[in-house]
Amino acid sequence: MDGDTPQNSADWGPFGRPLFDDPQARALSRVGVVDVGSNSVRMVVFDGAARSPAYFYNEKIMCGLGAGLSETGRLNPEGRKRALAAIHRFQLLAHGMGATPLSAVATAAVREAEDGRDFAEQVQRQTGLKLFVIDGKEEARLSAQGVLLGWPGSYGLICDIGGSSMELARIADGKVGERETSPLGPLKLADLQGGKKGRKAYIRAEVEKLHAQIGMDRNRLFLVGGSWRAIARIDMERRGYPLHVLHEYRMSAKAVRATVEFIAKEDNDALRSRCNLSSSRMSLVPLASEVLLEVVRQFKPHDIAISSYGIREGLLYEQMPQTLRDRDPLIESCRFAEQKDARLPGFGRTLYDFILPLFRSARPERKRLVKAACLLHDVTWRAHPDYRAEVCFDNSTRANLGGLNHSERVFLGLALLHRYRNKREGTPFENLYSLLPPEDLLQAEILGKAMRFGAMLWPERDAEIGKLNWYPKKKVLELQLAEQAWPLFGEVAEARFKSLANSLNAETALKIGTTRI
Repeated sequence: MDGDTPQNSADWGPFGRPLFDDPQARALSRVGVVDVGSNSVRMVVFDGAARSPAYFYNEKIMCGLGAGLSETGRLNPEGRKRALAAIHRFQLLAHGMGATPLSAVATAAVREAEDGRDFAEQVQRQTGLKLFVIDGKEEARLSAQGVLLGWPGSYGLICDIGGSSMELARIADGKVGERETSPLGPLKLADLQGGKKGRKAYIRAEVEKLHAQIGMDRNRLFLVGGSWRAIARIDMERRGYPLHVLHEYRMSAKAVRATVEFIAKEDNDALRSRCNLSSSRMSLVPLASEVLLEVVRQFKPHDIAISSYGIREGLLYEQMPQTLRDRDPLIESCRFAEQKDARLPGFGRTLYDFILPLFRSARPERKRLVKAACLLHDVTWRAHPDYRAEVCFDNSTRANLGGLNHSERVFLGLALLHRYRNKREGTPFENLYSLLPPEDLLQAEILGKAMRFGAMLWPERDAEIGKLNWYPKKKVLELQLAEQAWPLFGEVAEARFKSLANSLNAETALKIGTTRI
């Protein structure tokens, strides 16, 4: 299927023709990748037919392959044993899941160690897995592609930190540009001589080199890697931030400086416990925070975003057809969920057309959330009625959905909560409402109540039953029903129609055909 032809655009309107049943997309329904890093070895199996893939399986072993590499020139012997055992386990698991052959890459530690090639050969000999040892620029490219999986069309600088190296890559117009690598991984910094003063001078000199090679980029800085995510988690703790979703978490340069100072002053063990970080990860955080401080100081980004997508997601992106890459990850994943879980797949598009008059003047980014909500409005129908609203909110705010910042997550969750209940007070999520301004809280309520009402009027997906007319200046909400649809407007539907009008601070009007009643 080609989602871009005029005919198909006309058929499917703003949603475009679905791609997840295309043979090229279905080939991605179970994709396994292995990332052998300097600090950890991880396998991810994606259920990747949708544009925003689900994590079918995700396991990480902290092996520390690169520990001591600067001194010995060789992989850590204990880490090597643990990595080999982990890879052997991953191969067997992937075979059982139907996710073979695995795509496997090794990064800085294996490429720099004098016994790195021997390790790769041992892996293939003992497990059958071909391990591709990639250079720093290729690592940067794959990480940047991972970011593009979640933010298609983004502009900015990708900064991916591992145990032994840090990579930078520029993205613009959906493409990866200049790429550079550096020896700024915290495992390497731990082996530096000269104490904190010497380390600071070394970090500054290396970031200056990167700045000269890549050039200034005042757009967004996308942070990829476990150490950056740990720093973001600590920033959340410092701020008392209510939504503990790291992907798309935003920080300012000022916040980075405050958090680096916070890390330096706090007891590491107590902070690790409060932030639920492993001891091996926490041990690298102070070193990584010094690097981040210098990167922010020299590149001066206007915005800093955490990306949970990186090299592993980049390997999946590598296998995607361009037609799928070009799609909106949020809308495609919502459509996939509707097809899989809704009682009437395809009705989301009909519902969107029905309630669109309420959002006719909305910005494109708001209409995009309206589309997503309509697609998801019925996917949790199996939940107990008493908890359905809460399940909707929880799924939307914490689900692995790409292309959503935190305020958009809360807006979408709140709209779906109002799909099942009139009031938002009395839920466990009230502390999250502060992430939205009052006008957005009201808009989410209107959207939810519009879906709550509209879902009552269609016995069939494509039936032409009626339409809403919204006159914002007159504050009149008019429902125009076809004559054969009049019996659908029962007592419950009428109550929901009035509730929607109350949220709009509007009067109601009814028409049957062209006759006002």
